[in-house]
Amino acid sequence: MVYRIFVEKKPELANEAAALKNELSTLLGIKNIDSVRLLNRYDVENIEEALFEYAKKTVFSEPQLDIISDTAEAAFGERIFAIEALPGQFDQRAASAAECIQLISQKERPTVKTAKVYIIKGGISDEEFTAIKNYLINPVESREASLDLPETLAACYVKPEAVEIIEGFIDLDAEGLSDFVKSRGLAMDAADITFCQSYFKEIGRNPTITEIKMIDTYWSDHCRHTTFLTEIDSVKTESPLLQKAFDEYLAVRKELNRTKPVSLMDMGTIAAKYLRANGQLDKLDESDEINACTVKITITVDGKDEDWLLLFKNETHNHPTEIEPFGGAATCVGGAIRDPLSGRAYVYAAMRLTGSGNPLTPIAETLPGKLPQRKIASTAAAGYSSYGNQIGLATGIVDEIYHEGYIAKHMELGAVIGAAPAANVRRETPSAGDVVILLGGRTGRDGCGGATGSSKSHTASSIETCGSEVQKGNAPEERKIQRLFRNPEASTKIKRCNDFGAGGVSVAIGELADGLDIDLNAVPKKYDGLDGTELAISESQERMAVVVEEKDAEAFIELARTENLEATIVARVTAEPQLIMRWNGDKIVDISREFLNSNGAAKHTEIEMEAPSAFLRKVEGGFAENMEKIVTDINACSRRGLSERFDSTIGSGTVLMPFGGKYQQTPVQAMVNKISVEKGDTEDCSLMAWGYNPYIAEKSPYHASYLAVVESAAKLVATGAEFTDVYLSFQEFFEKLGQNPKRWGKPAAALLGAFKAQMGLGIGAIGGKDSMSGSFEQLDVPPTLVSFAVTTEKIANIISNDIKGAGHKLCWIRPEYDEENLPTAESLLKVFAEVTKLMRDGKVLSCSTPAFGGVAEAVFKAAIGNGVGVSFEGISIQELFGYAYGSFILEMAEGTAGTVIGETTEKFEFTFEGETVSLEKLQEAYEGVLEPVYPCNIEQGGDVIEKISYTERNKARPKFRTNTPRVLIPVFPGTNCEYDSAKAVAKAGAVPEIFVINNLTAAGIAESAEKFAEAVSKSQAIFIPGGFSGGDEPDGSGKFITAFFRNETIKNAVHDLLKNRDGLMCGICNGFQALIKLGLVPYGEIRDTDENSPTLTFNTIGRHQSRIVRVRAASVKSPWMSKVNVDDVFAVPISHGEGRFLANDAVVEELIANGQVLTQYVDLENNPTSDIHFNPNNSVLAIEGITSPDGRVLGKMGHAERIGDGLYKNFDEKFEMGLFQSLVAYFSED
Repeated sequence: MVYRIFVEKKPELANEAAALKNELSTLLGIKNIDSVRLLNRYDVENIEEALFEYAKKTVFSEPQLDIISDTAEAAFGERIFAIEALPGQFDQRAASAAECIQLISQKERPTVKTAKVYIIKGGISDEEFTAIKNYLINPVESREASLDLPETLAACYVKPEAVEIIEGFIDLDAEGLSDFVKSRGLAMDAADITFCQSYFKEIGRNPTITEIKMIDTYWSDHCRHTTFLTEIDSVKTESPLLQKAFDEYLAVRKELNRTKPVSLMDMGTIAAKYLRANGQLDKLDESDEINACTVKITITVDGKDEDWLLLFKNETHNHPTEIEPFGGAATCVGGAIRDPLSGRAYVYAAMRLTGSGNPLTPIAETLPGKLPQRKIASTAAAGYSSYGNQIGLATGIVDEIYHEGYIAKHMELGAVIGAAPAANVRRETPSAGDVVILLGGRTGRDGCGGATGSSKSHTASSIETCGSEVQKGNAPEERKIQRLFRNPEASTKIKRCNDFGAGGVSVAIGELADGLDIDLNAVPKKYDGLDGTELAISESQERMAVVVEEKDAEAFIELARTENLEATIVARVTAEPQLIMRWNGDKIVDISREFLNSNGAAKHTEIEMEAPSAFLRKVEGGFAENMEKIVTDINACSRRGLSERFDSTIGSGTVLMPFGGKYQQTPVQAMVNKISVEKGDTEDCSLMAWGYNPYIAEKSPYHASYLAVVESAAKLVATGAEFTDVYLSFQEFFEKLGQNPKRWGKPAAALLGAFKAQMGLGIGAIGGKDSMSGSFEQLDVPPTLVSFAVTTEKIANIISNDIKGAGHKLCWIRPEYDEENLPTAESLLKVFAEVTKLMRDGKVLSCSTPAFGGVAEAVFKAAIGNGVGVSFEGISIQELFGYAYGSFILEMAEGTAGTVIGETTEKFEFTFEGETVSLEKLQEAYEGVLEPVYPCNIEQGGDVIEKISYTERNKARPKFRTNTPRVLIPVFPGTNCEYDSAKAVAKAGAVPEIFVINNLTAAGIAESAEKFAEAVSKSQAIFIPGGFSGGDEPDGSGKFITAFFRNETIKNAVHDLLKNRDGLMCGICNGFQALIKLGLVPYGEIRDTDENSPTLTFNTIGRHQSRIVRVRAASVKSPWMSKVNVDDVFAVPISHGEGRFLANDAVVEELIANGQVLTQYVDLENNPTSDIHFNPNNSVLAIEGITSPDGRVLGKMGHAERIGDGLYKNFDEKFEMGLFQSLVAYFSED
């Protein structure tokens, strides 16, 4: 029997529905809508009725927030429709609901399907109703759902037929081969398919469709960089500059005795090869294993030097994001992570850089066949942040480049960085008899053809025909792999590893060894009905292929199981260099390694590089006019509303917040994070910065790429890094080149510009990613070469760019510029050294390097962080607003350097040659540009909030005393703060125990419950850490955790800890959400909550919020607050989407009277407030945390565990709240 329930937010909390009504009115121009209602529909099968009834108010809804009903019908004047995911697409809401129910029942997992129901009221026409549906339904991922109750949810899978043999293939003529390519939707060109036919003629048989699809994937531009490896037969240019650069490139080839053909790939990599051959780049780690850029580093951990590997990678998902923005962007960062992760690195930080058309463009102006730019940009931001936030990745810089060329194809670009102890990484050539283990997620149809899809040209029909090419992300699954690979017991068993991205099994496993025998029947499936070809090429995410010795396989699989991961042997390494795949007893792939590695037929082209156009910015008009123009330029205006939805502090390693100064307004120029060490502490950090300007690139790809390298490197120096051991990685994104020599000339010129910069500065690109399909109809992306620069440095040397105060000289140090208006490499190296020496001598308070908006933009952004003004002198209008790449603006602590261009002032204004402009007004305009798309300054609250104070302490002490209390930290699918929590606990002197909950099977859940209850009995405290348990689904946070804790065995163990053994319990962020929904706060026990119980719900801004807030201690009753006094104020990182504390007046009054209000959000004057800049969620009475009646159970939203030396250097406040020292004191002190 199928049970059905509809869940709708109470009218006063229906923020999503209200936001949609506003979108339909403002974006679609439909004015006659009276109301919009959104209901989540759950259909459930294979469940007992009593359990379904219980789940209604514990899993599917919350009585404080939701209205539940058995039916949903349209009344008079209303229209109704529903949307569901396409069959086979991963539905996290349905998956989490089913898992929650299984956690409660400890029986087999029920079947759950979800849909979203829309009820629109108003006098709308049929055409408008259709427009609404079209706006909400992206055919790539979803479809309109039936409103009828199905008889069953069981999928009817057709038994797949035997894999097709392409009869007559080897006899096809040229026309027949061309028709074959078109009819089968292949990406191969005529030369490749002919070459393929020749191979099968030679071995005397026709291929299977699996072989053809696999070869198409193997040789795709995405997998094998066929465009970049095309042989260049001739290069022509009328530009002496470009000819000279090309001649220098040829001279380097000659010096290195290069025999490989001239190609774009060779142009892009030869500088690093030259530098390596000449004794530079000596820390580069090279191996046969294809992972990420890898560099050998030495870091200091707890005072001792250790050998580590630093890995970094940039990745694009342009095509998937263009047609399905959320999934495409989510799997962009997921894919980027998997590259260094497959190298056994723990990936800890990310940067996101996107290219978009103007998102403020009215939807009516959207091109046919395109999603609106606003929808792509905003939905992609939601997708990337959702995945990164869930997996636990600190995103340090989020920026978006706007250029009309990116209407051709959105650029979704992520760059990540990770590290691992060198001793944890074993790299060996697989031997015959070794086994291949498939680890992680199961295989479905999502992503079939993704590699070839991203390599094709695209037209107006792409959005309707490419749905299966977009993968679906499942971040909690990838988080489990992160945990497993961080365990040296597991990582040292891995001889070689490859991540599942483009091409699925055929590439991920197919690349591991020359000889492989793959059993596709052993590949775990999401559902039945997949045929051999789909199993071979599906790009389902969150999977790894690892090679281990056969003797290690059983132990490795068991280690995976302890991390709640599936692991299955699916292949064996063979001595013969042949790739074999078997399915249902048939050999459906049997191809020689030599043929596969040929990469198809050799490609040839000719190149013609057009002469560069002048690129310098002409400045006209006065100072005030140009200041307003630059701060409101869409490429210079605030990105804070975009960036703050990305968790920037997870991992307790953020050295510089994305926005610095006491007002958190100055965007940093480089991402700086501690090298992530699981235990102990380090003095070392990694830095990453980017460079690129599309408006220079459209005039001269050569100049733009040279300056991109300069910009990325200069940002490292400006942030305190010495210019040694700097490494580059490039992202190339160009139009589809075809056979047009002038189109080929753009990437060639760009790579030559980058080559020139690398050779001059002595730094090399040791990796990168190319995407060569940036065309739509007649539109092309701008020539794009983004430079990422990476290095390491001691945290003590890091300097931020926010101006620190008044009365300081601003000095400008500039390199020399040549006749091409490019900074010369020789002078740049001198400038870099001079700036670093001034910093090391303690003479520099802050430093910026100008980028898109020149000196004016850099100084403006540096000034607003701390509300400081500047009086300019000694600089012209042209110098202020023109390009100044490679120069530095220093706020001096003492003395001067270079040219003095002004002095900082108390007044929040800029003055220049008698003109004065208000920085307050400029800042308002600066933040207002993208506010309609990425809001950050919404109005909320308004009433004066009183300070809550309770000074009486609970001095009761436990019967059991110890100096080292044991703290149990449960890890659920989606938990991501366990490492931070364990380190904070250990630093205070307690003993953390991380306990991974296993929910792969009913038996696993039962075993976990029993063992967890036993662990509780041996512990003195439980700490539920933050994260996104179950992906914060179904439609609400903490439900996954609450389902587990409601298990009778665990419930009894927790009550024994709290009521009989005087234990403590705390929950932060997701943990607080769980505690309040369990009733542990404010009631002190696990109980069913009702509509009068307090709860936490979605932030009023309607998105995730990540920044630093200030909280004031309101009560010291709790033993967790023994080191704190009422009115003490602390800075604390927050990162949540559901942190809004709600309670009725009677409950709030009781909490205040009992001393259960722990903390309040406060402004810079230490007053409680609803202002969104300080109270990120509009909590009632600005309440940030509460406790149980006796204070022994504590819940709070702010991440008090994200503390450590050297963190948050651009936000000068006290962070240490003493929670965990208080925990230890409770059990050890009288």
